[in-house]
Amino acid sequence: MVPQEPCLFAATIYENIAYGHESATEAEIIEAATLSNAHKFISGLPDGYNTFVGERGVQLSGGQKQRIAIARALVRKAELMLLDEATSALDAESERLVQEALDRACSGKTTIVVAHRLSTIRNAHVIAVIDDGKVAEQGSHSHLLKNHPDGCYARMIQLQRFTHNQVIGMTSGSSSSARPKDDEEREVLCII
Repeated sequence: MVPQEPCLFAATIYENIAYGHESATEAEIIEAATLSNAHKFISGLPDGYNTFVGERGVQLSGGQKQRIAIARALVRKAELMLLDEATSALDAESERLVQEALDRACSGKTTIVVAHRLSTIRNAHVIAVIDDGKVAEQGSHSHLLKNHPDGCYARMIQLQRFTHNQVIGMTSGSSSSARPKDDEEREVLCII
């Protein structure tokens, strides 16, 4: 599970990644950190993986904490991933790095994503829109926009585009480049 606010302990980065899988080898920790886009920033720290993060990870940025939480989930090699608003509180660059890490982390796994930031779920196989406690719409991003142009999902997309463009103007942002290949098996259910 990767929650909106990751739970980091007053311990080293290494210990935080290994939490729940203490028998993980150093190679497994580094592999998980690399897949989660954390290895580069960790290696740049004076004490690397032995850096103490402080209580609740106060020594790290939000994006760095999220990438460590993703590495922790990856090192367990679970077949099911639960992402609860994993990118909601991040700036654009941190979101891009975390989204790329999530796309890699979720490849070949069943993933349930709870999200309000729709860029997070754009590549999902199945998006379930929950409205008033019930599934209002279900399908892929393109299916929902094509078959429900006035639906809840389409309205949320329009609202987020409008709000985004109001705040930063027209920019050429794109969704993650770490998009899964067609032949990769990946089941993703997104709940918004």
